Amino acid sequence: MRNSSALLVSVIATLLALGLALLVDDGAFHVAGVPLLPALALFGFAVQWLVFVPSFLHQTEHYYDLAGALTYGSVILLAAGFASPDARGWVIMALVLIWCGRLGSFLFLRVKRSGKDGRFDDLKPYWGRFLMAWTLQGLWVFVTLLAALVAVSSPASAGWDALATLGLLIWVGGFAIEAVADHQKNAFRANSANHRRFIQHGLWAWSRHPNYFGEIMLWTGIAIMATPAMGGWQWLGWLSPLFVCWLLTKVSGIPMLEQRADEKWGGQADYEAYKAATSVLIPLPPRRTAR
Repeated sequence: MRNSSALLVSVIATLLALGLALLVDDGAFHVAGVPLLPALALFGFAVQWLVFVPSFLHQTEHYYDLAGALTYGSVILLAAGFASPDARGWVIMALVLIWCGRLGSFLFLRVKRSGKDGRFDDLKPYWGRFLMAWTLQGLWVFVTLLAALVAVSSPASAGWDALATLGLLIWVGGFAIEAVADHQKNAFRANSANHRRFIQHGLWAWSRHPNYFGEIMLWTGIAIMATPAMGGWQWLGWLSPLFVCWLLTKVSGIPMLEQRADEKWGGQADYEAYKAATSVLIPLPPRRTAR
């Protein structure tokens, strides 16, 4: 992809986020005359672009995931600061902060240990492509946060109800699955005896990507919690878990990792048996395979 084409993608991604923000914003709150959600979307992109500059100059992707996590946290904090949400909104804000704090630190430490992130090998030498990656992260942050932002910025108090409790329980389950799966894989990789081997125990015996299942599950929980605050165009807040699911199952998550795994271990009897017996995403008991 040429720099010009990548720049066009960046422009389209920015306009998509701003258009979505304008549709969903109910006009209750403004920042310097700008509706709250478009202002938060612009802020999220600005953070990405600011961190992109030194990252490109030093040819490093080490701060990509950390910048994403900090953007999640700062955007939801700003939304709460301007809107002063009800109890449901404050809880959702806290859940987002817990999630981005854990995952952001985990990913940052992981890339520091490994020294690189292979996703950026073909991007960071070219300013347009690398900028595109950072801009798409801005879009990813805003769309993923959309349901949470609707709830946090809603001026109407819906009170704490059954949907809030149900969503919270689903979030806790998803967060636990993601955190345990990440811990199990991290411990596996830290053992030198597992060099060039693949993990197939713990949650990874039930799913080839349990961390992604947990990610989808927790954002679904937040969307359920936010549902009573939605009305009109705000129902687009449900794009949040749908976007996460699409991104992880069709774009940059499972397809990319499955391809890498096939390149490393494809054809090996134990790996092929693992693939045949183990669910791709949803944790399920391993299937019995014919001997």
